[in-house]
Amino acid sequence: MNDSILNTEIQNFINSNLKNTIEKLILKGSPFKNIAVQELANQILAKRKSEGKLPSWFQTENIYYPPKLSIEQTSSEITANYKASLIKGNTIIDLTGGFGVDCYAFSQTFKQVIHCEINEDLSKIVKHNYQQLNANNIETIATNGIEFLKENNEKYDWIYIDPSRRNDIKGKVFLLDDCLPNVPKNIDLLFSKTNNILIKNSPILDITSTINELNFVKEIQVIAVQNEVKELLFILEKDYVDAVQVKAVNLTKHKTEKFSFNLESQASSTYSNPLQYLYEPNAAILKSGGFHEVSEQLNIAKLHQHSHLYTSNEVVDFPGRTFTIQQVTPFNKKELKKHLPSLKANITTRNFPISVAEIRKKTKIKDGGNTYLFFTTNLNNEHIIIICVK
Repeated sequence: MNDSILNTEIQNFINSNLKNTIEKLILKGSPFKNIAVQELANQILAKRKSEGKLPSWFQTENIYYPPKLSIEQTSSEITANYKASLIKGNTIIDLTGGFGVDCYAFSQTFKQVIHCEINEDLSKIVKHNYQQLNANNIETIATNGIEFLKENNEKYDWIYIDPSRRNDIKGKVFLLDDCLPNVPKNIDLLFSKTNNILIKNSPILDITSTINELNFVKEIQVIAVQNEVKELLFILEKDYVDAVQVKAVNLTKHKTEKFSFNLESQASSTYSNPLQYLYEPNAAILKSGGFHEVSEQLNIAKLHQHSHLYTSNEVVDFPGRTFTIQQVTPFNKKELKKHLPSLKANITTRNFPISVAEIRKKTKIKDGGNTYLFFTTNLNNEHIIIICVK
């Protein structure tokens, strides 16, 4: 941590260059003796990234930013605040503190927060930033969180952990056992220090395999922001033996969409050809896998076992997008053009053999407009096009 970056003159320089081209700044070099141009560029890029992701940090003076990668990997402020709304108590320890966004959110719902971060420089940065943010109930400790637990006899209301994927693991789907720290390996240690654990992980983690790796899983939450899945949360409670609850949550600008179900549910779907309304589930539901529960709970029909689109004659309050169906046609270019008001539409494919790019190439339909086209498969295994408006 280069304390010179906090000088007023340099902070003014960073703020005045937030919208300027970084490449030009690097070519000019640093105008300050004690600071390399790369350090200035990092502060500018990281602060620029924080404007939308971490507004409290962006709006606070004299925040020191870590390498841009730490900003990219940290929770957003909106997801951190959501996590803090789920749990509360006297004490919580974050074993993998990072840039400290989650701990700052927890400081609003816990009396005492402990932030463990193995990187000493990052821990020093976080401590400085908490002072700027007036977060006085957070203790920062530059140490390995697991080792810290082993070395003291304290117990906590909650343990929070955000394990990172090991660099040597290839492929998209991975397990908690592939992460550092290794939670399954240390689960007995964790439960010797608390009765409640909150684990955050990447959305590409395999949910079923993770449940098998852990003990006492009480709840799983799939968290999306603006219909993009950002986090998987696993809530563990010591000695919990009842059914696992799954919650799909989509945080949007205007509302929070929630849908929940029992993981062991025996729900079944009803099926129908397209009726008056079409429903497309949000990304959190698609990740959760609760497709039959959507049909049963909302009393709406699926178009096909694998299409994950729903329909009804009466409109329902749906966690996703709702459309009015104007026309249903077979997958035929001539038929499609006959019913389109213009060669401009939003295209989505669900359980369809051709990609959106291929469809646009074949039909010459441009992106945009108020018409929505769903290329999908119906319950008779026929490829169809559903023409809709929102």
